[in-house]
Amino acid sequence: MNIVILERSSVGDDVSVDLLNRFGEVTVYNTTPVHMIGERIKDADIVIANKSPLNEETLRDASNVRLICEFATGYDNIDLSYCKKRGIGVRNVKGYSTDAVVQHTFGLCLYIFEKLNYYDNYVKSGAYARQDSFSHYDMNFSELSSKTWGIIGMGAIGSKVADIASAFGCNVVRYSLSDKPSDSTYKALPFDEFLHECDIISIHCPLNDNTRGLFDYSAFSKMKRDAILINVARGGIVVDADLYRALNENLIYGAGLDVTSTEPMTEDNPLSNYKDSNRLIITPHMAWASNEARARVVEETALNIEAFLDGRDRNVIL
Repeated sequence: MNIVILERSSVGDDVSVDLLNRFGEVTVYNTTPVHMIGERIKDADIVIANKSPLNEETLRDASNVRLICEFATGYDNIDLSYCKKRGIGVRNVKGYSTDAVVQHTFGLCLYIFEKLNYYDNYVKSGAYARQDSFSHYDMNFSELSSKTWGIIGMGAIGSKVADIASAFGCNVVRYSLSDKPSDSTYKALPFDEFLHECDIISIHCPLNDNTRGLFDYSAFSKMKRDAILINVARGGIVVDADLYRALNENLIYGAGLDVTSTEPMTEDNPLSNYKDSNRLIITPHMAWASNEARARVVEETALNIEAFLDGRDRNVIL
């Protein structure tokens, strides 16, 4: 059994992939340029990928491939119709980063909400050591309790954020992009009312035709002037240029982002020119990447392969 890992770097060098060796001969590539995919997988029985495109062009000469495993939940890099025609199985890893992303959601929120950048800089500048009073609180902050926290996307991550926000004493509401009935106990609001009512909005939904560009200048203009937006979902849901404009025009107070419209973030992205870290924090799409989550990806992939070889269904996409 020949197993090829195309993007070892996607789980980090500190996470071992040795448990995959029990299934056969494993060939590991740290990264794989698109033009080299076909050559590297031509003798593979199982391909493990993350972002590498696996389609008719790259799979054409890989006649032995029986299974593609994603080191991820998303699988939009795979041409499912072609794989179905070829009889190639596709498996992903679900829920591996829920706790990490939920944790990061509150990290981003509290960084801005409690003005932590300002207070950290105040102490490290020496100003605190020079003052007479025991305390300094010139930049006002509020309590989360009694604030309205709005959630878009009530999947595993959004639901857990809702429960934790409730534990903080927040009034949690949601905006649903689906007409399907929901068993959520949290109140659903129309979009304009949702924007108008929320003090914090966190985004946890997929990027699709309904969500692309959802947060544009028009949306920001309907939000509270002291509102905070958190996006740990997909960058394309927020129009970066419109967020930059909204911050400059004080349409909202702040934003915490783990995703941007292009990744890596381009140098000409207007948000790279917004330097007030009291109001904007951007992290490089790392919310998912806790030590535990990355190790879990490999462990779950091994279980997916084991189930496939045993003829059992597990995390089946195809």
